[in-house]
Amino acid sequence: MAQKDKVHKITLIPGDGIGPEVTSAARKVLAASGVIIDWEIVDAGAGALQKYGTTLPDETVESIKKNKVALKGPLTTPIGEGFKSVNVQLRKTLDLYANIRPV
Repeated sequence: MAQKDKVHKITLIPGDGIGPEVTSAARKVLAASGVIIDWEIVDAGAGALQKYGTTLPDETVESIKKNKVALKGPLTTPIGEGFKSVNVQLRKTLDLYANIRPV
């Protein structure tokens, strides 16, 4: 299989608020590059809390570990309810120390 035709499996966390809109736009940009991506869509944040009772379901972490790459939209951490930041949870769980952001 040529590199051009390789399918890349990527975990997608659409996020909360404007997250789905932002990740949708990012997906369009990536699609325009010609790279073939198989998106594995998972939940985290406020939406996951309503659906699973936790802001960071085990399935989400396992998907990221399996695919080794993820695209994450902005996430909401409930305020005043004793929840830790989902971003901090992800960084600690996945042992990450770099947070790359565009200028």
